Amino acid sequence: MPALRIPAADLRSYLNRYNYEADSALAHLRPAAANQGHLTRNQLHELAFWKSKRPASLVHENDEVFVKEITAFVFRAKHEYSRIGALALLAGVQYPTASVILHFCVDDTYPILDYRAIWSLGLDQPTLYTPEYWVEYVVVCRSLAKQHGMSVREFDKALWQFSSENQPSR
Repeated sequence: MPALRIPAADLRSYLNRYNYEADSALAHLRPAAANQGHLTRNQLHELAFWKSKRPASLVHENDEVFVKEITAFVFRAKHEYSRIGALALLAGVQYPTASVILHFCVDDTYPILDYRAIWSLGLDQPTLYTPEYWVEYVVVCRSLAKQHGMSVREFDKALWQFSSENQPSR
């Protein structure tokens, strides 16, 4: 396990200071994805835009059928490498955005991959994300969230807020 930069006793305090309500803004996508069995290009853009505005515009380069096929596959896939790898085939979707899709559309126990959370966890920021890094990140976040009596999303928010207040400028 990594050495958390955030004092464990302060996790709830940082969580309570996190004020961005992304979950409620994107909550409608979980039932939509479940009912449809896939995402539309516009739904994909909504998720990508929340994560990072600049690359989100690239989502519109994807053919609508391609978006539906890839996301339908991901929603049915069981292997983590299949899920993350397939999403990375979409224009405008890299691992951080893929993590948002997995969190809001597949399983809310997926953490959202973010440089701020990585820093707060005490991990090194990789130059390139790999499936192995992603799987290890998921395991670490789920384990630490459980250890501290938090949901993965609560843990994510606390990590993000701690970084926002304490991480030196990049």
